[in-house]
Amino acid sequence: MKRESFVMVHVGQSAQSRRNLRFGIDTRSWGFPVWKPEFRSAHPRFAVLATGAGPRAGFDIWRTGRITLCLCEVREGFYEGEAPHWPDEEADNAVKYPARFGIEPLAVIHEVSLGEDGPLSSAASDAIRLSGIERGIGRLCDLDPQPLLDAMDIKADWARQQEIPLGNTPGIDAEWLDSLSLPKTSKALATSARSKTSKASKGRHSGAGFVSDPKKRKAIELHAEDMAVADYERQGWTVERIGKPYDLHCTRAREERRVEVKGTTGAATSVELTINEVEHARNPRHTVDLYVVSDITVGAHSSDYATSGGRVTHVKDWFPADEDLRARRFEYRLPLAD
Repeated sequence: MKRESFVMVHVGQSAQSRRNLRFGIDTRSWGFPVWKPEFRSAHPRFAVLATGAGPRAGFDIWRTGRITLCLCEVREGFYEGEAPHWPDEEADNAVKYPARFGIEPLAVIHEVSLGEDGPLSSAASDAIRLSGIERGIGRLCDLDPQPLLDAMDIKADWARQQEIPLGNTPGIDAEWLDSLSLPKTSKALATSARSKTSKASKGRHSGAGFVSDPKKRKAIELHAEDMAVADYERQGWTVERIGKPYDLHCTRAREERRVEVKGTTGAATSVELTINEVEHARNPRHTVDLYVVSDITVGAHSSDYATSGGRVTHVKDWFPADEDLRARRFEYRLPLAD
């Protein structure tokens, strides 16, 4: 048994809470409205986002219930959010959840027992309940992750490896994410709505800070690229904007670097890559850097989407390893016609 630090979070069932849960999972970010003193020095390895059970009951009643658990790995520790990110933040152009951290969703499991027959310890189960009582602010606790990994059928020996290859995890089911946007209604209506949304969502993107508005997305990408250009030029590089199969071509004397740039309003946890971007970064003939700008502020009420700020994660000599990649879509070749 090897215990790790967890952030246990209860997410309510209101329309806003459900919308924020989906957005947080989609964009790999979570946050709380206030800082707790222990957050400043905490280094959690995992987070559990739990929803589907009311917390305002004594623990003896609570532990007889069942709940949905989203297991996430914490990929970026607590930081001070400076940019509006969640839908209700952008609507009011204000940061409402400043105590933030970055997550990588690993799996979701439904109808989980909150009692001793479930994968949670009593302390972890109660931490979820107490989080719900405290407006969803996370509670820290130490927990052996192996029972959760086993319950979610994630192939990993945590005590021995202390790593989870991303390809061994299913991520979060798209159909369940779609259901988070549905109002509470009859099962028949919910099923009908899911069948309509599933067709539209087959090509749905996700990833750190994914933005559906193409003009806004372009503004974020350009802001990140401008920051990268300025950074490399300060270091004496001559920078040319390429676009594809990489963003920046940098030369300095006889040195050459190729730079892939990503921008997000959320945390720096994971980014969407094309197969061409992966293969280019793995080509031994190239020296490739990954430059990620997170927590970018976007003017919510500006028609030109004015951008500012951002925190830089700079990965030099970047090589995307298999254990850090998870396939989201496949191209299927149809059989030859007779």
